[in-house]
Amino acid sequence: MAGCSSLRSSATEADGERMTDSRPVRDGGTLTVALKSDPDKLDPTLSQTLVGRTVFAGMCEKLYDTDRNGTIVPQLAAKLPKITDHGRTVTIDVREDLTFSDGTKLDADAVVTSLLRHRDLAGSARATELGPLRKVETVGRYRVRLSLKQAYVPLTAALADRAGMVMSPKAIEEYGKNFTNHPSCVGPFHYVERVGGDRIVLAKDKHYYDADRVHLDKVVYKPIPDGNVRLANLRSGDVQAGDQMAPVDVQSALTEPKLQLFNSPSLGYQGIGINIGNTKGLGRKPGRVDTPLGSDRKVREAFELSLDRDLLNKVVFQDMYDPACGPMSPESAVAPGVKPSTCPKRNVAKAKRLLKEAGVKRPVRMELKVDTTPESSRIGQVVQAMAEEAGFSVTLRPTEYATMIEDSDSGEYEAFLSGWSGRLDPDGNVANFLQTGGAMNAYGIGDPAIDKLIARGRTEPDPEVRASLYDEITRRAGAERGLIYLYRQENYVVTRKDIAGVRVYTDGLVRVKNAGYAR
Repeated sequence: MAGCSSLRSSATEADGERMTDSRPVRDGGTLTVALKSDPDKLDPTLSQTLVGRTVFAGMCEKLYDTDRNGTIVPQLAAKLPKITDHGRTVTIDVREDLTFSDGTKLDADAVVTSLLRHRDLAGSARATELGPLRKVETVGRYRVRLSLKQAYVPLTAALADRAGMVMSPKAIEEYGKNFTNHPSCVGPFHYVERVGGDRIVLAKDKHYYDADRVHLDKVVYKPIPDGNVRLANLRSGDVQAGDQMAPVDVQSALTEPKLQLFNSPSLGYQGIGINIGNTKGLGRKPGRVDTPLGSDRKVREAFELSLDRDLLNKVVFQDMYDPACGPMSPESAVAPGVKPSTCPKRNVAKAKRLLKEAGVKRPVRMELKVDTTPESSRIGQVVQAMAEEAGFSVTLRPTEYATMIEDSDSGEYEAFLSGWSGRLDPDGNVANFLQTGGAMNAYGIGDPAIDKLIARGRTEPDPEVRASLYDEITRRAGAERGLIYLYRQENYVVTRKDIAGVRVYTDGLVRVKNAGYAR
């Protein structure tokens, strides 16, 4: 990646490894982590944001996790699942030493309760991930059996994220959908309080099975959308870790003797979502959107051809990200065949011809929602300037991040900056978003051919065949242009130099279980 070699060598010099820091730490103290935005619901079933996943990493463990090499490993499960009956039966053994933060025991019944809630709760963002689950039952106090409608290759990867988070049945029964204000899981820290827009506070959990390896007394997550302000707070010591730092802030941080960088490749993507059929909200049958952009593929193609991915990367990100035109990262478990070099190049003349063929009035007026961070504002301004040359008049609508998610889910938008932190298995990057009725298909995409390819990808065990299927999905989604992929981030986290034990892997999460102040 252009511009990253010096960053990576600096990170290596700072912490001995690119993604981890293994210096010994002392017990005690509070770590304050500055987040790029305020997380959405602290409910694993309903949550959709990366910042929310970062908070969950401190308090809600999963049946499985991924390690620094991108390998799936047991976490709450005792071992990797046993798969039989041609992939349709999956047996999971659960650890026997687990206690929820509310003091109740985690057993097979708790796993069953959580999995069914993830699958069935109205508005669940996990419903698509667990759609193939036909039945789940206990076959012993610490053994669970999942019966699937068909073989489901991505299941273990799905259970290494929020679909695999196990919640206290006592808390679920007591609080229901208000679980978000009283979350109880198994994790190194437990929930204390949330002050909207200001902080989320976690404290060391005495019930945690690995509490001897947890050094901090508290972790405080503070939403600070402006990267410059996050960096200023790092310099002053008011916060000790800054999440999702922008390239311009990373470059500045590297000159600071009291700061250090952690970085890793990303599994995700960033782009522009376009409402092409979301007329009634998530999970509903796609309808007709009465805008030139939403109703005409030629107009959407013209809009994409007005954009220069390389220039966007250079102007906004100092060439520190990668151009992208598909959902699969090179770090994916199934290597993508669609490379950044094959992305459509900017072609203003063709864009103008397409608009003329579409017979639309020019300039084509459209509204693009962006969140309130300076970085998103810069992206919007570059897109606005590029598109204007091709015959578009783009109005930017700055919108608070959580509100933008609500608006996009309900279909109250024309276009918005859309991103995803990514999953190791490519199904996690496509099914929720591109499948008709997908749990996070805010775009209203409804293509039966894509649906069939997603279904085949879920059952196909051969990696090469799967790769060809996801390449075809990428091509079809690219032609539909409900989601125009633009770039792939690098995960950048900056911490004070006296903080050790932090982990940052390809999933982008800031893992603080072993973090603390260096001795």
